[in-house]
Amino acid sequence: MTTWFEDAAVRQRLEAELARQTGADAVRVTAAQLLPGGAVQQNWRLDVEISGGTRAGAQTWVLRTDAAARLAVSLDRDAEAQVIRAAHAGGVKVAEPIAQCGAQSPIDKPFLVQAWLAGTAQARRIVRDKALETFGDQLARSLAAELARIHSIRPPHEGLACLPVPIKPPARAEVARLRAAITKAAEPRPALEYILAWLDEYAPPARGLTLVHGDFRTGNYMVDDGRLTGLLDWEFAHWGDPDEDIGWLTARCWRFGSDKLETGGIAPLGVFLEAYSAAAGRQVTPDAVRYWQIMAAAKWAAIAVLQGDRYRIGGEQRLELALTGRMPPEMEHDALSDIIAWRAALGEQGKGGPTWP
Repeated sequence: MTTWFEDAAVRQRLEAELARQTGADAVRVTAAQLLPGGAVQQNWRLDVEISGGTRAGAQTWVLRTDAAARLAVSLDRDAEAQVIRAAHAGGVKVAEPIAQCGAQSPIDKPFLVQAWLAGTAQARRIVRDKALETFGDQLARSLAAELARIHSIRPPHEGLACLPVPIKPPARAEVARLRAAITKAAEPRPALEYILAWLDEYAPPARGLTLVHGDFRTGNYMVDDGRLTGLLDWEFAHWGDPDEDIGWLTARCWRFGSDKLETGGIAPLGVFLEAYSAAAGRQVTPDAVRYWQIMAAAKWAAIAVLQGDRYRIGGEQRLELALTGRMPPEMEHDALSDIIAWRAALGEQGKGGPTWP
């Protein structure tokens, strides 16, 4: 199948649009490489030569566009671009947004172009780095500082009208989103339905909305020589409970086998929470972390169900989708095990789940 880069007419239309949006006399895409990963989005590395304007010279950019089938729980490119602009303006370490196109895209798909970030985002490579002992704690502190900056962005926000403000408490709103998503699944998931019902019944009360990254984890940030260079993949951003991001980062499913280092497989939980509390000016309770870790397992299970259906039902013959489709039982087991352990810790007083102050 011919890609957009191999079609000279399409490539020329893209170059003209990039020149228009950047104020250049001309932009020439000299190379385009589809990057690995990206089950929800496609990421292309672009080598470009720019004539005229403030960006003149050789540069490397990343073009993000939808994969063959976009998940219902993910943002479209226009909304994602608005979130990235708001984060960039708020001082968050995110690749500079350079250009975007919606329905009238010259490559027939909405896209977003950002600056290239140095380093690697390969999670297993990061958690298995022999130098992790020397940089892991500081990396966790850097992540905590960036997450606090994200959570300082609150509604109403003029640049984020694309994000609906939930009417329900944030945890219950997240359960509702996941329930709506799995109604599209090819097969019923009774264990996941039970987990979502439990999460709904024992949801913590609303304590104020913030911007939530929605996929803040090892694998979605760039590391260069042990230093954080930027945050990636904002397509799940929404208004919600800031503890959701903490539960996601520290969930077992995102430690990549390094289970003892609860902060994404790179550092102890205490290191991250201490730095986050100092930067955000608030304390995160152990019960909140535990609740949102269970939510994280449920969310990943729901996404994995839909990704697997893209392979089994939708006809997308990609090994990554097939393997992801085998993960829901593991996530359901993690969530159920955590619920059972929490109940046991609470004893008779806690009955079926936690009570919140």
